[in-house]
Amino acid sequence: MPEGASALELARELIARKSITPEDGGCQELIAARLERAGFRCEAMKFGEVTNLWARRRSASPVVCFAGHTDVVPTGPLVEWQSDPFTPTIREGKLYGRGAADMKSSIAAFVVAAEAFIAERPAHSGSIALLLTSDEEGPAVDGTVRVVERLEERNERIDYCIVGEPTSVDSLGDMLKNGRRGSLSAKLIVRGLQGHVAYPHLVRNPVHLVAPALAELARTEWDKGNQSFPPTSFQVSNIHAGTGAANVVPGSVEVDFNFRFSTESSDRSLKQRVESVLKKHGLQFSIDWTLGAKPFLSRRGRLADTMLAVGKKHTGHSAELSTTGGTSDARFIIDICPEVIELGPVNASIHKLNEHIALAELETLPRIYLDTLRALLP
Repeated sequence: MPEGASALELARELIARKSITPEDGGCQELIAARLERAGFRCEAMKFGEVTNLWARRRSASPVVCFAGHTDVVPTGPLVEWQSDPFTPTIREGKLYGRGAADMKSSIAAFVVAAEAFIAERPAHSGSIALLLTSDEEGPAVDGTVRVVERLEERNERIDYCIVGEPTSVDSLGDMLKNGRRGSLSAKLIVRGLQGHVAYPHLVRNPVHLVAPALAELARTEWDKGNQSFPPTSFQVSNIHAGTGAANVVPGSVEVDFNFRFSTESSDRSLKQRVESVLKKHGLQFSIDWTLGAKPFLSRRGRLADTMLAVGKKHTGHSAELSTTGGTSDARFIIDICPEVIELGPVNASIHKLNEHIALAELETLPRIYLDTLRALLP
């Protein structure tokens, strides 16, 4: 079957284009040129420094959309890579390079699956679309969210969306995502009274003052989760204090923390509960909140059932539907699409040195996407 070889070729071309967020590196131009030859109408949407692509073939319903990102995270120390991260390299049955797993291989699989389907059924029912951005690994303010807004403005909706995020854990297809937890971050500043460490009666040490409150927040049960979501979690990511001198009690301490929260909690309720604890401990504080994402759950429908069946056919796995992990652009797409499923390569190497995808995964992934198109657009 040619799709695997074609996906490998395209994945290598994409990896060779340096596209550290928010740069696209010419990836979308390359993809648009191929899609146009297959009959897609390609629309570039530029917002700020971010490059986006909306491509659609035909105008009928249902609309099956593949979504993903061409940007990648920075490489880290180049000397610690076994090969140049932007020189795609094959060794020991794996393709190495930044973006190999997250998620240029998925995009390559999207494209070759669509090409194969169109060659097989040039007058197919419904529509096929691709939504690509170069702002998923960055702040995600001028990427998919802006494309979704533009589509909403012109009443253009999607019926089924497949996001190629690397969702698999141990082997391809063992986990699909049908939702994601919310993300709520905060920067807390607690004020004390600076002074000499030798005169504790003349100071108020903010590190000591905040410690009992943090301990209470860390042991709090925020909710019990539900059938689709694990319990909400609270994690401190950074604590910073000090003047640079070992004999000075600082006047303030900064604490960064994050909630990954289920649909059993809201950002409003979490804020209220945190601030109640801080006030109970008598702290003088200020706090800045950032809502990164609200939790969402895609309904279990035709798309999920199709991809579970197709995935099992090609991998032998009875996949788990999960909402774990970080955020993804599916949180924006859900606003115009009732059924969203994420399925992509094994995620063990993403954002790491020597990122890679197994060649066997790259052979199988386009077949999964192709059979999904066959089922949804008979």
